[in-house]
Amino acid sequence: MKFITQHPIVLLATILVLALVGVTANTWLQAQQVSAGGQRGPGEILVETQPAYQTELIDQLEAIGTAHANESVLLTSKVTDTVRKVNFDDGMFVEKGDILVELTNSEETAQLAEAQATVDEASRQYKRVKNLINQKLASETQLDVELARMQTAQARLEAIVARLDDRLIRAPFSGVLGFRNTSAGTLLSPTTPVTSLDDISTIKLDFTIPENYLAALQPGQAITAASAAYPDKEFRGVVANINSRVDPVTRAVTVRALLNNSERMLRPGMLLTVELVLARSPALVIPEQAVMPIQDRQYVYTITDAGLAHRKEISVGRRRPGIVEILGGLEQGEEVVTAGVIKINEGSKVARKTTAAKPAAASIDNS
Repeated sequence: MKFITQHPIVLLATILVLALVGVTANTWLQAQQVSAGGQRGPGEILVETQPAYQTELIDQLEAIGTAHANESVLLTSKVTDTVRKVNFDDGMFVEKGDILVELTNSEETAQLAEAQATVDEASRQYKRVKNLINQKLASETQLDVELARMQTAQARLEAIVARLDDRLIRAPFSGVLGFRNTSAGTLLSPTTPVTSLDDISTIKLDFTIPENYLAALQPGQAITAASAAYPDKEFRGVVANINSRVDPVTRAVTVRALLNNSERMLRPGMLLTVELVLARSPALVIPEQAVMPIQDRQYVYTITDAGLAHRKEISVGRRRPGIVEILGGLEQGEEVVTAGVIKINEGSKVARKTTAAKPAAASIDNS
């Protein structure tokens, strides 16, 4: 007390500083309330709300699949002989019917020339006898003999042409070749691989899913595939077929989908992650943090017209991170408290800050 009476200026300065601090703190709190989107009156609790909104829920499965070529074959020779010429390089794209390898065919070429000469001679004899018959100088029996000789010669010619064709290895369909495993001078046999040929314009993607989803599967369902080799690329396709058997060990069924691979980015044997869309349905949803589980029931807080908190029981359905489907208890557009739930009770006076809903398609992962 003696200090106060002796130093009144110090006391006055202290009071002024405390008053200034109080005014500054009050101004800062009001600014915070304004920046939060709402002002709070005496006894009000500031909360955030968001309206219930409609969106589309997508039921989907995730799986791992393996890529296969639409058509694939390991090319070999039909006969044992020496390679005369190779007409392709590694990784080359070829059309159906292109000649890839030619085997030596000197003997068959000579036989072909001989057979062709025999056919020509038989044809001339047949025509000569036919003219003699018209002149009544030959019998029908002679004509039959010459016809049989001509047909025999023609059949022998066709056999030699077939043997010549066996010495040409052709592409059975259009596609991409693998590595070349032969060179000119190599002795090929039917067991010696020449190269591989894959038609990758369309990729067959095989993956398995649990048997309990079998009833929801049908050809034509959309899928999306992704590969670690192309992290920013999605490959879209459709379910083509479902295997007729379920694996008794894994209790899973194999599904085959077709992917368009016109850019030839995918290769047979690649590992792909698959998302299979089972169903799409509209749903009323709210933010997950608004739901309060109490025993086996679910509740939310809504705001009455008088600005009071009201606890309402709801029925919930499917969930995904961030949102919950509402089956009953709320209407579209009805606002629920999403932040500040733990600070309020039934009848609490609140000041709200409303945040806009962000409708978006929400996927439900059943994998």
